[in-house]
Amino acid sequence: MVRQEGKEGFVAPYGSNDAGIDAARLRGPEARSGVIAAAVYQNGKRICDIPISDAHLWRDKENTVIWIGLHEPDSLLLDEVKREFDLHPLAIEDANHAHQRPKLEIYGEAMFVVARTAHMMDSEIVFGETHLFVGRGYVVSVRHGPSTSYNLVRQRCEASPTALAHGENYILYSILDFIVDNYMPVIETIQEEVEELEERVLRDRLDKKDVERLYLLRRSLLRLRNAVVPLVDVCRSHEHLDLPGMDAMLHALFRDVTDHVRRVQEDIDSLREVLAFTFEASLMIGQSEQTEITRKLASWAAILAVPTAIAGIYGMNFAEMPELQMRYGYFVVLAVIFTICLGLYRFFKKARWI
Repeated sequence: MVRQEGKEGFVAPYGSNDAGIDAARLRGPEARSGVIAAAVYQNGKRICDIPISDAHLWRDKENTVIWIGLHEPDSLLLDEVKREFDLHPLAIEDANHAHQRPKLEIYGEAMFVVARTAHMMDSEIVFGETHLFVGRGYVVSVRHGPSTSYNLVRQRCEASPTALAHGENYILYSILDFIVDNYMPVIETIQEEVEELEERVLRDRLDKKDVERLYLLRRSLLRLRNAVVPLVDVCRSHEHLDLPGMDAMLHALFRDVTDHVRRVQEDIDSLREVLAFTFEASLMIGQSEQTEITRKLASWAAILAVPTAIAGIYGMNFAEMPELQMRYGYFVVLAVIFTICLGLYRFFKKARWI
């Protein structure tokens, strides 16, 4: 799926799960563990692959962008990247340790962006993390955890040199857009399961396993929401603030990403509400069934109490009981028992207790 923007020359990559996980295709003369790709682009066209140690040779060239992709790099590799691009130590420290909250930080002429990724694996949401260093003439992406490879983003950007010529902030936009769009398959998968549970609760009672699944889905959606919501502020900052190297023509693209993040947030909130209503409906249906069973038991207990009470009276073995001398006393007592039980049965039947 590819989404087209209204402005000429911009092609917004649309996320897909077809990208694969951890596609570690080492490129360039320096094939190192953790380096996915390191390439130089000039006027939107790929010039060559480079070793990271040569990045400083290309930084100051006009209309040139260095795009480096890393996956779970070690401290030595991050230190080398820090020296080549003069990155802030605090940003490097954050990139070396995952589990950061999505955020945007500005260090002089450079930006440090943290975003959380998500995809489905074995019916569960698994989260990854992406750290982005963006400065004049370079973009460095650092992935942690089971996140989706950005090779597809790179291919789509390379297929549109006119858009890629807008530099590092277009690359940043493309990656953020890809991350946000990859939330949608997760939402759609969970939505299908929620709809199935919603239909089942109306047909049958949910068992313990279904209730546990409801809880796990709500917890997963809460974690997804915590990953998505901070991206609103990150994207709005790119939309409104005069960030380093930001092309005014890119504001519309970041506004589009903001709209997508908000839509994902709304979908998550809606699904959490549906799950809450489904759980409440299951409880109400269960309570209704218990009440109905209690009414039936109480009705039959009242009916059975009549012959029990009368039989108990005649079982006390008193010597003087006038009814014992009646010729048809036995049949009269049976008739009385039958009449009272029939009256109670019709009463409870009318009240819909039976």
